[in-house]
Amino acid sequence: MVALSLHYITKRFGDVVAVDDLSFEVADGTVTGFLGPNGAGKSTTLRMLLGLVRPTAGRALVTGVPYQALSQPLRTVGAALESSGFHPRRRAVDHLRVVALAADIPPARVEQVLDDVGLTAAAGRRVGGFSLGMRQRLALATALLGDPQILVADEPTNGLDPQGVRWVRGFLRHLADEGRTVLVSSHHIAELALTADHAVIIRDGRLIAQGPVADLTGDRQRVRLRTPQTDRLAAALTAAGIGVTRTGADEVIADGSTEAVGRAVAGAGIAIYEMHAERLSLEDAFLTMTTQGDPS
Repeated sequence: MVALSLHYITKRFGDVVAVDDLSFEVADGTVTGFLGPNGAGKSTTLRMLLGLVRPTAGRALVTGVPYQALSQPLRTVGAALESSGFHPRRRAVDHLRVVALAADIPPARVEQVLDDVGLTAAAGRRVGGFSLGMRQRLALATALLGDPQILVADEPTNGLDPQGVRWVRGFLRHLADEGRTVLVSSHHIAELALTADHAVIIRDGRLIAQGPVADLTGDRQRVRLRTPQTDRLAAALTAAGIGVTRTGADEVIADGSTEAVGRAVAGAGIAIYEMHAERLSLEDAFLTMTTQGDPS
């Protein structure tokens, strides 16, 4: 079943095309990472999905209908889009009570979500005194008030320390293990790779790649080599049809298997100090896909 879907979505702000003919789906019960460089159109896409921004063209659907057509939106999809939209003098518990009252959500849910995100002890504190990590937790608590099956989170780990990032990662994974659907944008790609089942990668508002994380990283290998003869090594690998990246005065990375690289090295008679294989990570795949053709 499809929880979220975008069909040929385009958004223009004057002459600027923020999102360009973008389509993808998010399946039920999965964590899908939404990745892209700054300015790629991630936040605009999420806001179109949630009915906060009107698309110039295309359709964004939640459980098969536009967000505006949901009879009880907060019970269907929760959104954690920012951690700064709280009244600083309002207590955390009162913020949640106001939202619950407006959405006709049982008051008992307030205590439940505070416990879920680990804010029970801080419930009576004013939000203005919260750390960034605590505000991120409160944003997640607000999104989950209606006990929705779908959570959309925009950069929930932004600005957090490693402990906070790890907590968010485990929390999102726990939600998916309960059968919920999570769509999360993030710059913490290595962390997201430990959480996400699927990934959607965009650049300049356009889809670059999507699919299971394992498929995006694939079985691609690379080999890191150290040698005093980097120029000769790079020339030999290039002649063998193997991509080369120089990463240091005496180090290169070759895009290929150890067998292919080894044959090229042996054939050229080059001295090698160190040579070991590496698997392509999601972060590597992301950087490769989003920097191709970048003049910088």
